[in-house]
Amino acid sequence: MAKQKYYVVWEGRKPGVYATWAECKRQTDQFTGAKYKSYESKTAAEEAFRAGWKGNWGKTGSEKGGAAGGSQVSHSSKSTGAQTAAETVDYNSISVDVGTRGNPGPVEYKGVDTRTGEVIFSCGPISKGTNNLGEFLAIVHALALLQKEGSGKTVYSDSVNAMKWVREKKVSTTLPRDHTTEEIWGLIDRAVNWLQTHTYDNKVLKWQTRQWGEIKADYGRK
Repeated sequence: MAKQKYYVVWEGRKPGVYATWAECKRQTDQFTGAKYKSYESKTAAEEAFRAGWKGNWGKTGSEKGGAAGGSQVSHSSKSTGAQTAAETVDYNSISVDVGTRGNPGPVEYKGVDTRTGEVIFSCGPISKGTNNLGEFLAIVHALALLQKEGSGKTVYSDSVNAMKWVREKKVSTTLPRDHTTEEIWGLIDRAVNWLQTHTYDNKVLKWQTRQWGEIKADYGRK
């Protein structure tokens, strides 16, 4: 019979000590910067919660009657981009990237099969836009396509700002709305409307460039 475990959530929707993994997951799944850990006794878990995550979270080892015991819970959160260093690429995915000529300037974007590099979709060049706006459009394009296909594939992007805009369902940019940016703003408005009227379960994750090299959709214009 499996031994009872208790779960400490230091950083999550509602920090506390939980008696089941399901309760812990509800507080941490899709929560950016979540910090949580399992312990083999309620007493140790409560002590660790009171002591705080510093000196506890990230440590592993068998419990020895103190707050530093227990085992680290490992779980990837959806849509946060908060992967660990040991995480490997999910090749059942679409990788997106943008190509620009100046920022602002002409913009194009594409989505490729992460495993093969095959181009799945592309758009542009759009007459005038920014890098982050192009990344935002690429992510939403991928999500809309995957939903249409009924696919649960992951989407990778190397733009933290664009991923944040997708989560918030709005963009924050200094690019003015005028006759020179009419094209990209029309696309942005459509993308924001799609996010506000649709739901999706696909993970949107940060491509870890330092570990994995350039994202597979990279235009090679750096």
